[in-house]
Amino acid sequence: MPHGGRVIIGRDTRTSGPMLESALSAGLASSGLDVCLAGIIPTPAISFLIKDERADLGIVISASHNPPHDNGIKLFDRHGRKLPRELELRIEAALRKPLSPCVRIGRVTTLEAAATRYAAFLSGIINVDHVDFSGLTLVLDCAYGSTAPIAPHVFEHLGATVIPIHSELHGDLINVDCGATHLERLKQVTSEQGADLGIAFDGDGDRVLLVGADGFTIDGDRMMGIAASYMAEQNLLAPAAIVATILSNSGLEIWLAERGIRVHRTDVGDRHVSHEMIASGIQIGGEASGHIIFADHSPTGDGILTAVKLLEIAHHRGIDLPTLARDIPLFPQCARNIETRGNPARLADDPRTQRLLKEAQEKLGPSGRIVLRPSGTQPLLRIMVESEDQALCAATADQLEHSLQEIAN
Repeated sequence: MPHGGRVIIGRDTRTSGPMLESALSAGLASSGLDVCLAGIIPTPAISFLIKDERADLGIVISASHNPPHDNGIKLFDRHGRKLPRELELRIEAALRKPLSPCVRIGRVTTLEAAATRYAAFLSGIINVDHVDFSGLTLVLDCAYGSTAPIAPHVFEHLGATVIPIHSELHGDLINVDCGATHLERLKQVTSEQGADLGIAFDGDGDRVLLVGADGFTIDGDRMMGIAASYMAEQNLLAPAAIVATILSNSGLEIWLAERGIRVHRTDVGDRHVSHEMIASGIQIGGEASGHIIFADHSPTGDGILTAVKLLEIAHHRGIDLPTLARDIPLFPQCARNIETRGNPARLADDPRTQRLLKEAQEKLGPSGRIVLRPSGTQPLLRIMVESEDQALCAATADQLEHSLQEIAN
């Protein structure tokens, strides 16, 4: 970036956020860049603000759905897209080299009304003259995170009655037994209040999961199915395809194929999904975990935007979201984590592991799947087993877990 370039920084509610924000701001300004502070704001809001402000770079200080003591940095280019991993590695390498002298000191300012502008963008996605959410009661679980100051106002503006939970800006509790990774309390409140839908965000607002009053969970796969099938019927899905990851359910792929919609699969991570969407010109992509990208509106996963779009589709169909979601049959999936003493990739590549996988795949048959992948952040090897037979799925996952743990030890 040239001297005088502009960087927008946002953060979630974590206690370490202000410290890291100050350090980043000082370092960037000392390098000649102007810094605009957006404060506590969802990750996808930075993607929006970069384009709206014509900034050169966006930074989010957040560890997403991870525990409060974790924190991290996400980087976005001038188009609002996450930087490629290769470029991040180049930046990390440059940080280890001596810094060049700077002839200009940048300014650090506050970006006024950042949250208000983002909320207005979200509210403007649908035409309130033809669609409103009046009559709907929604429970919003904000995970003590950055959606708390924004999401309730967006849905109230669109006409819904909103019951917020975990909506305080409490950085020591972000994602703790709440939000998109812990749905128990949301299911309880949604049922007790007789609400139409429960909506759970994670700490930085880039993912969402939905629950019905009876506790039925709508994951990212079913959300993509609902959206893609509706858009295809309206001749709005061109090409007739979505992007999903290797963990997305085969049941979704079969259901969409029956409707003439293809599924492009990528490795796990919204960065990979976004790259394939751009390369193939696809409008919808995401992960079962709730990272959903609507490329017509945003180049990155956005929990609030996704919930708004899904409720709009339900309004047009005249059918509630849990009913629409139940129409998409998914295969049973069983996930297991294997703790390793070193690099989990070594366990994945071990010949004994490969032999076990081959034997397990033969037992599952052609309709079953096994996905083995090393964690990128923890000493864990993750297993996902999928089968039309629930008992076979669980038994295979248990056997793999037991055998792989023996190899790991």
